Amino acid sequence: MRSKSLSGRIFDTFNVTFLVIVSIATFFPIYYTVVLSFTDPIEYYKEKLILFPKMWSLDAYKTLLTTNTFPSAFGISTFLAAVGTAISLIVTSGLAYAVSRRRLRFRRFIMFLLMFSILFQPGLIPSYLVVRQLGLIDSIWSLILPVMTSGWYVLLMKGFFDSIPDSLEEAARIDGANEIGIWFRIILPLSLPSLVAFGLFYAVGYWNTYFNALIYINDFQKWPLQVVLQNMLIDPASATGNIDFRSSKQMPTETLKMAAVVIATVPIMLVYPFLQKHFAKGAMVGSVKE
Repeated sequence: MRSKSLSGRIFDTFNVTFLVIVSIATFFPIYYTVVLSFTDPIEYYKEKLILFPKMWSLDAYKTLLTTNTFPSAFGISTFLAAVGTAISLIVTSGLAYAVSRRRLRFRRFIMFLLMFSILFQPGLIPSYLVVRQLGLIDSIWSLILPVMTSGWYVLLMKGFFDSIPDSLEEAARIDGANEIGIWFRIILPLSLPSLVAFGLFYAVGYWNTYFNALIYINDFQKWPLQVVLQNMLIDPASATGNIDFRSSKQMPTETLKMAAVVIATVPIMLVYPFLQKHFAKGAMVGSVKE
């Protein structure tokens, strides 16, 4: 009994120590990124490793926000996350509601197409040809329309709609509501947890748009934030536009990169705490009390 208790304590000690090490290894890059972005350029050139700066500065953020490309890229990513998420939720929820109704004509065929789109992807070249034929090259809409919905999300949201009692729809029809009224006034309010969850997934996807922008956007003034960040890693001078790196107080490229990472990360991180309460409600929302 004593040896078992001793082995348990050894395991707990090892487990806690391991988790602490993993937590530190996970948190340190984030901490170092934030600290370095606020470090004064003079101190950065003097010190080899800065764990806590003696001189704090906002020069890196001021420099980025006064460039030609970075504020524009931030605005484009914000537009993609806001408008793209709204369009995706409308299309996804509308299609999910339609296929969840058994009286829908060609319902099985539509379900087959959804499953087919999940299992088989068109590929890069056909997708590019479709976008080009639609005249969307160098258009922000080329980053929204091709990915505005997902067959997998539609099926998941359909499962949530199936859990809503049919009695609610019947009561709404007796009151004179049509299909759009039932979907907008009854189904969507009761499906708030699923809308928030999928909305967050869509928002993160649009905010992190990178590969499609490389393929469809040739004008650097229409690049989203992630493409600008990638170009900053290769050539900070060209990616940030009008920064004079030969000035007397040269701005370190590393602090600019770290500041850009912070600006690109913080907005999407701030959204989650406001949506967390909706995840906690789960399936309880939309239940019917008898």
